[in-house]
Amino acid sequence: MMSIDELRQAEGELKSRIEHLHEFLHIDDRKAEMAELEAKMSAPDFWNDKESAQNTVSQLSACRNLLEPFRKLESEIEDYSVALELAGEDEEFLKETEIAYRRLLKSLDRMEIMSFLSGKFDRNNLYFSVHAGAGGTESCDWASMLLRMYRRFFERRGWKDEVIDLQPGEEAGVKSATLHVTGEFAYGYMKGEKGVHRLVRISPFDSNARRHTSFVSVDVFPELDDDIDIEIDETQLRIDTYRSSGAGGQHVNTTDSAIRITHLPTGIVVCCQNERSQHKNRATAMKMLKAKLYEYEEEKRRSEADAIRGEKMENGWGSQIRSYVLQPYQMVKDLRTEVETSNTAGVLDGEIDEFIEAFLKAKK
Repeated sequence: MMSIDELRQAEGELKSRIEHLHEFLHIDDRKAEMAELEAKMSAPDFWNDKESAQNTVSQLSACRNLLEPFRKLESEIEDYSVALELAGEDEEFLKETEIAYRRLLKSLDRMEIMSFLSGKFDRNNLYFSVHAGAGGTESCDWASMLLRMYRRFFERRGWKDEVIDLQPGEEAGVKSATLHVTGEFAYGYMKGEKGVHRLVRISPFDSNARRHTSFVSVDVFPELDDDIDIEIDETQLRIDTYRSSGAGGQHVNTTDSAIRITHLPTGIVVCCQNERSQHKNRATAMKMLKAKLYEYEEEKRRSEADAIRGEKMENGWGSQIRSYVLQPYQMVKDLRTEVETSNTAGVLDGEIDEFIEAFLKAKK
């Protein structure tokens, strides 16, 4: 149990961290911004310009999502200070105060990570895809391993996932799979996982036990709110139907209910086969296409801005972000942040928080 002196020292740590967050998150500026946005929304002609109004509503929501948890945490730290004054040397009171301190530490940790998740869609749900690279069965098996890793991570965070589309490999694993993932700040946490993941191991499919390198690309894009307006010209779409199939090639149903939509101008392809109804699969696929087209346009604008500034552009979808080596030694290393671990079993079981949080902090 912590002593009264240790708890008082801890009080100083809590106050120091909340003050740092106050400055880092520009809380005073955000309060002024929120007041300005609320005044703007009260104007009688506010909804005359729908696009501008929607942007204002989104900005206000982002301000509230940051300020409300901060105010709550700030108040709880003040309550802790009051409790500390009353605790004295009473053993039971000290125990309760220490529990409160541990709880506040966790809340501060979450708030500090939340401070890195202030993007427009960071609170949104997401669509998550894995695509096996060249290499046949090796890459398909690696795609299956990665898919399991991420689903374990989603489970540990209390998020829900649903398989939207799954194309099994010819001998093992999966060629591609798409999930719909729902959870608080799901897209914000996962947006940095987009890119190419490389595996080095002794192949279980090679009778000569040679070392193989396999590649899988991961794609992450946010589920858009219904009020985001994306116009899609259906004459520019190619819509194909096919028979749904599950892992191992087992037929989910015997009708051509699965939908594949190709946006011809961009080459973007989305698939959905999780419903028995072709109509429902089409609706889900169109929602995914809308999200991908929005992200495509945003990425194009960012690339153009980088080119104007003369900055070197990241290779986005095609960039290798992480290496997983199982033989001749064991190491998982993020090539962007240099974070690495030899606990490959833990990583492949979904323990990837360290990599995700390091990336978020590095990007801030």
